[in-house]
Amino acid sequence: MTVSMPTLQLLRNADVHAPEPLGVQQLLLGGGKVLWIGDALPELPAALPVDTIDLEGRRLIPGLVDGHVHVTGGGGESGFSTRVPAPLLSRYTRAGVTSVVGLLGTDDCARSTRELVASIYALREQGLNAWGYSGGYHLPPTTLTGSVRGDIAFVEPLIGVGEIAISDHRSSQPTLDELLRLASEAHVAGLMTGKAGIVHLHLGDGARGLELVRRALDGSELPARVFNPTHVNRRRALFDEAVELARRGCCIDLTAFPVAEGEDAWSAADAWLRYRDSGAPPAHLTVSSDAGGCLPCFDADGRVCGMDVGESGALLATLNELLARGVTLEQALPAFTSNPARLLRLAGKGQIAVGADADLVALDAQGAACDVFIAGVAHVRAGVVQRRGIFER
Repeated sequence: MTVSMPTLQLLRNADVHAPEPLGVQQLLLGGGKVLWIGDALPELPAALPVDTIDLEGRRLIPGLVDGHVHVTGGGGESGFSTRVPAPLLSRYTRAGVTSVVGLLGTDDCARSTRELVASIYALREQGLNAWGYSGGYHLPPTTLTGSVRGDIAFVEPLIGVGEIAISDHRSSQPTLDELLRLASEAHVAGLMTGKAGIVHLHLGDGARGLELVRRALDGSELPARVFNPTHVNRRRALFDEAVELARRGCCIDLTAFPVAEGEDAWSAADAWLRYRDSGAPPAHLTVSSDAGGCLPCFDADGRVCGMDVGESGALLATLNELLARGVTLEQALPAFTSNPARLLRLAGKGQIAVGADADLVALDAQGAACDVFIAGVAHVRAGVVQRRGIFER
């Protein structure tokens, strides 16, 4: 019987940002990992099957880690017809996203954790790295096993709980005791399993802001890292509160949603720059897209008066805006790569290093994802999608 040897890949002339700049390097990929990095071509046996790709000096960055994605689709705030369809595979990969964390939002009634886990497995079968959160906006949280601790402990893709809504008219108006009990469940499950064990908190635009999280930190022994607020740039005063929480040890998440001129909000790029200038810990900041989620606006009675849909492409758009404003790749990249990977305890993600997963994105001169590799498999080559979802044309 003839045994075929798996093909290695040699990426030549890559301008590597790991996120730190390494200069022009050659990379050998195999078995889903980065096997070797060097500035000169390696000596390889002639009989060894190697697929060589010349990146011609393009910038090579770690695959983007999007920590807030509605993989089942979001929405539903204005009737069943407003339920957003689930994004298909290439919507992520064309945007340079190689890892996602899925969650439920307002609709954790018609949509379920069971459906979420099925969607995560479907994305994995198509080659994307995917995990998820137990629960949704409301308490008690929707679960598979009957408890958040059980979900995190026994359902492999589930790494925390979220997005639990606070300071929002759509939330279940959780009390401090309820939040602490939920956070303790997630934290202990994280200790048991080595998973993230965090509470991913949706922040609405309510005046209470992050008061509940401050009270939780002041009145419990739980580590600050357990509380992970997102959408913190949706109000300028809320962002200022979030920066102070980052100083206390929380990791805060910016959402790359559109911001109109004169709106009481910061764009993700504006908020990133303000965070940097604040002197808060750089490692405590992440950026996510809210891809697949509904981005509604409400009137004074809480009724939807308009809506948009989050897109994975918002991450690269934000990254490129930061670069255009004078930020270096080394400074900007961690919030999109290594910081979320560290918070979410995703080993091998968010960096380019020997032994790390071969999740890589080559950027063209305009900052678009020209080449995208997940576990060394090409999903996009020279700007052309190579692997599509089952139901994509």
